[in-house]
Amino acid sequence: MTKNKVETLIVGGGQAGLAMSEHLSQVGSSHIVLERQRIAERWRTERWDSLVANGPAWHDCFPSLHFNEVGIDGEDFAPKEKVVDYFEAYAKHISAPVKCGVNVVKATRNYGKPTFTIETSDGLFEANNVVAATGPFQSPVIPPIIPGDAKIQQIHSNDYHNPQQLPDGAVMVVGAGSSGAQIADELQRSGKKVYLSVGPHDRPPRRYRGQDFVWWLGVLGKWDAQTVEAGREHVTISVSGAYGGQTMDFRRLASEGMTLLGLTLSYNDGVMAFADDLVQNVSDGDANYLSVLNEADEYIKRNGLDLPEESDAHIIGPDPHSMTHPIRSISLIKEGITSVVWATGYAVNYDWLDADVLDAQGKPVHVRGVTNEPGVYFLGLPWQSRRGSAFIWGVWHDAKFLADHIATQRLYRNRV
Repeated sequence: MTKNKVETLIVGGGQAGLAMSEHLSQVGSSHIVLERQRIAERWRTERWDSLVANGPAWHDCFPSLHFNEVGIDGEDFAPKEKVVDYFEAYAKHISAPVKCGVNVVKATRNYGKPTFTIETSDGLFEANNVVAATGPFQSPVIPPIIPGDAKIQQIHSNDYHNPQQLPDGAVMVVGAGSSGAQIADELQRSGKKVYLSVGPHDRPPRRYRGQDFVWWLGVLGKWDAQTVEAGREHVTISVSGAYGGQTMDFRRLASEGMTLLGLTLSYNDGVMAFADDLVQNVSDGDANYLSVLNEADEYIKRNGLDLPEESDAHIIGPDPHSMTHPIRSISLIKEGITSVVWATGYAVNYDWLDADVLDAQGKPVHVRGVTNEPGVYFLGLPWQSRRGSAFIWGVWHDAKFLADHIATQRLYRNRV
């Protein structure tokens, strides 16, 4: 069977795949981007209806195209439909060779040759390099806690779209990262009684002394942190661009009627059990919040900046009843809880990649996206090179590094 030959084949047409395409074009590498559905599909169908970007438009964009091209001002938080418009506009802007509706079945090293054969739903491809740009949000994870035959609706945040899809009654949201906190807030605003299971988290201020938190993390050098602090590998960031952008304050949500719970542990005969860690988790989040404020104050003082004082921001509100009297277990029936939204993250899936580049848990083994298997690269991973790697601008810089690596390897190969 005839193979389509290309130097680099990119799997995935989201932010990572498109960023890779721009940089490969700049280094003169022939390539193709294969996307199994549509450009930015997860923004289209696998997020809730009211979702907006977590960072302002001036920050969450590629350097070569700004959000004003799709009608979003720099300080605004782009709704998901405009994010899709932006990625489509970017693909056209860079003339990305994207083929949509193509599923990659298997990529295999050709024995005795420096190439790979990639089997797809659109035929065979041969490439010197394969870039897995499918990102970290591949397979929704629901912990095996509540049996599937329990009389309660369970959905992952990946499948949550709006409050109307849930049955009447109270709802429990498990997970207090950005997705869980925002969904719980939306459900409470819709009039539902909400229970929120809160695990370890960071919660930076949305804005402080006139600047967004993304600016503060930038000038304080935190986006460039290259390694996760030991013991905090699974700590999520709780932040929101919804309703014009707000600091996620769990004490405020509780004062408005939300019941806070500790980490979800188990389920038995209709009763959910929780860890005795709610106070610690919320307090640790507060400490993270205050640390950013304190570092920002010191930065302002050290650099002589004229930014408005905001002393009230340092005030932490009183502990709500659910913190002073932590709940260790609840009966779903007695509390009228009819649904559970699991905001518990995702697992990666590289079943299509036939190469020794994954660890025992199926996670990529790499250094800044470069693997020990010549020609295999990963892009779009959290902490791929730095804390900012998961952001649009961060993946753009990671893509540049990989494109330069591919170009350098091509120079070496051409000398043989």
